[in-house]
This record gives sequence, C-alpha cells and structure tokens, in this order.
Amino acid sequence: MGSIDLKKYDSISRFTWSSDNPSHQFDVHNPATGEVITTVQGGGVEQVQQAVDLAQKAYQNDWRWRSPRDRSILLLRAADNLEAHFEELSHLLCLENGKPISQAKEGDIPFVINIFRYFASLVDKLPHELYDQGALYSHIQREPYGVVAGIIPFNWPPIHVGGKSAPALAMGNTIIIKPGEQAPLTALRIVELVAEVLPYGVIQAVPAIGIDVPQALVTHPNVRKVSFTGSTRAGAAVSKLAADSITPLSLELGGKNCLIVFEDADMDLAVRNIIDGGYFNQGEACTASSRVLAQRTVHDTLVAKLSKAVKRLVVGDGANEATHVGPLVTKVHQQKVLEYLEIGIKEGAKIEAQAALPTDPKLANGYYVQPTLFTNVTRDMRIAKEEIFGPVVTVNVFDTYEEAISIANEPEYGLVAAVFSRDHEKCLRTAREVDVGMFFVNNYSRSVLGSPFGGAKHSGYGREHTIETLHEYSRPKSIRIPSGIGKVPGWGKLDELVAEL
Repeated sequence: MGSIDLKKYDSISRFTWSSDNPSHQFDVHNPATGEVITTVQGGGVEQVQQAVDLAQKAYQNDWRWRSPRDRSILLLRAADNLEAHFEELSHLLCLENGKPISQAKEGDIPFVINIFRYFASLVDKLPHELYDQGALYSHIQREPYGVVAGIIPFNWPPIHVGGKSAPALAMGNTIIIKPGEQAPLTALRIVELVAEVLPYGVIQAVPAIGIDVPQALVTHPNVRKVSFTGSTRAGAAVSKLAADSITPLSLELGGKNCLIVFEDADMDLAVRNIIDGGYFNQGEACTASSRVLAQRTVHDTLVAKLSKAVKRLVVGDGANEATHVGPLVTKVHQQKVLEYLEIGIKEGAKIEAQAALPTDPKLANGYYVQPTLFTNVTRDMRIAKEEIFGPVVTVNVFDTYEEAISIANEPEYGLVAAVFSRDHEKCLRTAREVDVGMFFVNNYSRSVLGSPFGGAKHSGYGREHTIETLHEYSRPKSIRIPSGIGKVPGWGKLDELVAEL
C-alpha cells in the first residue's frame, strides 16, 4: 500500500480520546477484501466532556485572541504538513474507504490541502462593516462561536474534515471532529497532522461507534455550533437534539440528483458526465447523478451509449490503478444497495447494463456491487425516489419540458441537478425552475472550491467551501461608538432624571 506504515494499525489502535471501555471498540475493515485493518478503541461521553473542556480552554485562553493573520499563517503550515504526508493519506484512504487510489490522489487529498490554503488566504482579508448613523458609528465585528462540533460520514473523509475544520479554525473557533466509524482512520490522521502545528486543543477528534458521542457533542452546553454531514434522517435527529439547546446548525444531507438530457444535447458529452456523476466514488456520494431524465426522442441513443460505457467499468480493489469502481464501504451497506437492485426488478424496472465483478479470489469477500444501469423506470418507483448511495443509475423518460421539471422537483431532496442542451435559454430557465442548491449546465463538476456547496429542501441548509462559509462559523456583533457629531439618541426624560445628582 505505498508508503503507509500499516504497523500503526495492527491489533487495537488507540487515539487521544480513546476510552478503556471494551464496549467502545469497533473494527475497521478493508472493503476490498473484507479483512480487518484494525480495531479502534473508541471514546464515550466522558471523553466528549474532556475534549470539550480542552477545546473551551484553548478557545478562551488562546485561539480566539489570535489575529486573523496569525491564524492564516498557522493554517498554511497545516496545509504544508498535510501535503508532506500526501502519499500516506492517499493510501490510507484507499485502504479503509475502498475508493480507487487515483481518485484519492486526484480529488480527496488535494482538496483537503487546498481548502486549508483557501481559507487561510481569505480570513485576513474579510472586509469590516462600519455604518455612519449620525451621532453613532456602528462597527460590525464578526466573532467566533467558540467550540464547534463537526460530525462527518465515511464517503469523503478528507473533504469533510477540511470543509468543516478549515473555515471554523480560520474564524477563531476550536473544533472537535467525530468521524464516521466505517472509515475513521484518514480523518483521525488528518486531525493529528493539523494539530501538530496548532496550539494544543484547537483541533481534536473523538472516534466512536453508535449515537452516544454525537449526541453528547450536539447537546453539550459548551458546544456552540454543530456542522453535520450525513443522511437526511440522521440530520433530522440532530436538528431535534440541537433545538433543545438552541444550538446553531449547518446540515449537508442526502440527495436524489437528476441529470436532464434534452433532445438537442451533445449525447457524448452527456454520457461522459452521467458516468462521472453516477459511478465516481462507487456512487457513495450525496451529489451522485443517480437519476437521468432522457427526452423520449433521444432515449434509445443515450441508453445505448451509456450501456457500452457502463460495461467498460473495471470493478476491483482501489489499490489497483486500473480500477474504476471500488467496493462499497461496509458489508451492511453492500447488502442495502443489493436490496435496491432487487427492489428495482420487482417494481418492473429493467437492468439494461452492468459491469462485471472482480474475479480475483483474493477479492471474493470484498463488498462489491456491480455498477448498474436501470431503464423502464417510472417516477413512482422507489429506485427513482430514494437515495441508494451506490453505483446505480436510473433512466426516466419524459416528453415535454414541463414534465422534465415536474419529475426533477418531485423528490424530497434538493441538492444537485444538471441539464444538457445546446439551447442556452432553456438551460438557464431550467436552472431557475429546478429547486436545488447547485445546478450545472452541460457539465457535472460537483465540487469546485470557492463555489457554495449545499442544498435545498431536505438536502439541508448552510454552505461549505466558499467565502460565505466563514459567516457560517461566526456571528455579527454590533459595536456602537459615539461619533462626536450630535447627541447620542436616548430616553427624552433622561435630562431631568439625572440633573444635579
């Protein structure tokens, strides 16, 4: 596995906030083979309390008082430290998550490095607001919340850790990361590397299995902001917990994203982006283009091209450079996706094309699912409405523009949509009428650093990866100062009340 030192992950692995309770242990598997990489000694509620106490101390005594310039310099050093461990992080991610090593090296690891540099470059350049209100000047100061909790899933650990910690730290918060238990090692290592160059306690991570640790983080009175990425159902549960303590939230949740292909589209371009959007990262992405809406006049042509491309996908161990689609992250998730394939068949959909499973006996116990293309799909089918989170793409037929918009807006989700057409006015109209947080015209570039990332409807609220994110991790404070021009407004009776005291 390249330059990664696997000895570190033999037997039981302990981290800063590991408990001594055997019930907090959980196994992390290599999804390519099903073998156990290590047993993580996780933490519990007691460790959350200790981590929050340390984060609060680091915030109050040090980090919040650092100048934006000082924080920027340290975040740049953190990025350099991550870059120095590029190979280690890439191979570790491939090992525990299953994604192809090429995707780790081209996407996840460069992104986490660059997002620290991005927010480091912004934080000391934010404009300050000053309002001339006659007798008063009102200065608007943006202040950090304090201790922030970042709860992340398994599918893009580096991107999620960076997407939450870099802006939070840039604005003067301290942060505690709770990584997804299915693939926590890369996230934990990133936190370790960033912590090496920051003051003690500014960034931490608590590995854990189950709901006790995230629940303790969300409800802790000294956790003043929570950023959560995960399923819509889990996000709803987090919202209920946060409501009791009036804790501000950012939620990046599920998606059932559509890619609309009109009859005047460039078919080859559409196919290229459907394959990218639907099967990249094994389809384990809230942004996956899992629904294709094809105009009837070009449906057959599009499906024929898609079928050929799907059958060319190479499924296998992500460590193999030839692999296009790796295993799913766990056995449980593999079984869930396989159940959706059965559901689709029972509902009357047709499996139009599938890629072959790996034949290497060493991979026989891996968590693989054949990349699948469904046709004969109707809008009422579960596979057309529910988030599958695997390498499964469905194709719906539509006749009119209005029908396409209706189908696109039907699910509860509103994360991503795309349109393919040579008619730019139609593309722009579609972008306005489809209710999503991100919309792509003749492309499916789902994550571009500097553009707001987030959804609408049940896909959550808040925006990541952009300058606006700095406002997600800060709040405005109005500081009013007499200008020396005129009388400061006040109660008209004050002169007589305080005269000759």
